[in-house]
Amino acid sequence: MEEAKQIVIDIQKGNIKPIYFLMGEESYYIDKIAAYIEDNVLAEEEKGFNQMILYGRDVTIEDIVSNAKRYPMMAERQVVIVKEAQDLSRTIEKLVEYAENPQPSTVLVICYKYKKIDKRKKLHKVIAKNGVMYESKKLYENQVADWIRRVLAGKKYHITPKAAQMLVEFLGTNLSKIDNELEKLKLILPKGSEITAEAIEENIGISKDYNNFELRKAIGDGDIKKAFQIITYFSENPKDNPTVVTVSLLFNFFSQLLQYHGLRDQTPRNVASVLKINPYFVKEYQTAARNYPMKKVSAIVATLREMDVKSKGVGASNLSNGDLLKELLVKIMN
Repeated sequence: MEEAKQIVIDIQKGNIKPIYFLMGEESYYIDKIAAYIEDNVLAEEEKGFNQMILYGRDVTIEDIVSNAKRYPMMAERQVVIVKEAQDLSRTIEKLVEYAENPQPSTVLVICYKYKKIDKRKKLHKVIAKNGVMYESKKLYENQVADWIRRVLAGKKYHITPKAAQMLVEFLGTNLSKIDNELEKLKLILPKGSEITAEAIEENIGISKDYNNFELRKAIGDGDIKKAFQIITYFSENPKDNPTVVTVSLLFNFFSQLLQYHGLRDQTPRNVASVLKINPYFVKEYQTAARNYPMKKVSAIVATLREMDVKSKGVGASNLSNGDLLKELLVKIMN
């Protein structure tokens, strides 16, 4: 995030490079940087003759180089953006010759999504020397809630830990999907608002009471009645609550709980740091640790491994996903 911000800041200051090679598993920042260049490097009246959008599936490296070598018309520079450049992965090294001596009046942007080029290859070294080589890395699940908080803080919004966790559990780690939902919320809620679980439920459609976050908490608290209510809701709404996702999240929770039991220093600050969780959730782990001793947690982790296989259709006979979850719950909370 900070590296992406710095690229934008440098462009704002007029420090514009002739090549931007944007690559990596997370497409969100690749799209954001490319969009910023597309919207801001040229004045509106200059774009008609001097800004070109190409797509990797439709062009060759030779086509890209030919366009990049053109001179701008009635402008200081031209912008050539190549989207979906990963479609050119087999021939991308052919860009070396141009990258060694790029046209100074061209800003060439290569959007190379979901992949990255070998850092040992010449192309990587040449672009890193003469332009900007940016890798957009996928965030781990435990980093996304903090990313949501920081993005919203930059727009003068706040979000409760529970609301952020609901978004992560419902949308996963896809930052573009999450950003789309945040944009909807910003249209509805006035600047300075706190985004709550209730706001998420009302405007995005994620239940604040029946979700994986609440299931995890109910299990940790030993509240079998509430846990069964949530499981029943999941079985009645399977499309919105995939069993595979529920099992995976519970596996992560109990794996972290196993880590918790092994900590010598169980102060809230250390627990949050080691488990990579928001300090707000430390109490949940403290409560769950009292209800589930280490030996029991080890057995639960083994059960969840077995259930993960069953939820994918292996050795599950004719059990529905709802029945599988109920069977799992009995084994965990018995």
